[in-house]
Amino acid sequence: MAIGKPTSVTTNEVRISYEHLLKPHANQPGAEEKYSATLLIPKTDVQTKQRIDAAIQAAIQEGIAGKWGGARPANPAIPIYDGDGLRPNGEPFGPECKGHWVMTASSKRKPEIVDLNLNPILDATEIYSGMYARVNVNFFAYNTAGKKGIGCGLGPVQKTRDGEPLGFRVTAAEAFGDLPPVGGDTPGYGQPGYIPSNIHPITGLPY
Repeated sequence: MAIGKPTSVTTNEVRISYEHLLKPHANQPGAEEKYSATLLIPKTDVQTKQRIDAAIQAAIQEGIAGKWGGARPANPAIPIYDGDGLRPNGEPFGPECKGHWVMTASSKRKPEIVDLNLNPILDATEIYSGMYARVNVNFFAYNTAGKKGIGCGLGPVQKTRDGEPLGFRVTAAEAFGDLPPVGGDTPGYGQPGYIPSNIHPITGLPY
């Protein structure tokens, strides 16, 4: 879906990874905190990919006319990657990225997050890496510290359905189910004895 501006796109359904939609996060110590999410776009969704490519090209034209001073960089950085290939640092993408295009969008402002009826989602447990959503993004040119490329701004997010959470998680039963009850002969810390309120807990002397 187009939003009138050629650099803006609302995706079809994507999967959310590395979710920081409710609280801003800094990727590196000292870096600016931003709201962000990585979008996993199925390669079968040719329509969304074509619209993203067109929006990136529109952002490149805006960059030539503005931040890049009339000249196109030889190899401007593009914010979308092949999940079947390698990350920019040379490492492979995670298994959840296979068969997808991978793109991270971020914003200094907290994005709207709504359900299928456009009602705000207030329950924080409903938002997590692994859920599915439609996301509005806007592409823009940047020229920062000698680096020129196209960035991806994060807009509103519409959760479409639940998915298998990404990342290592255990249930309470898995974490605690096989442990002995606390107290009695349980190894470890014993129950502390009663200390009168006028006895110092460290020196044992009245105070």
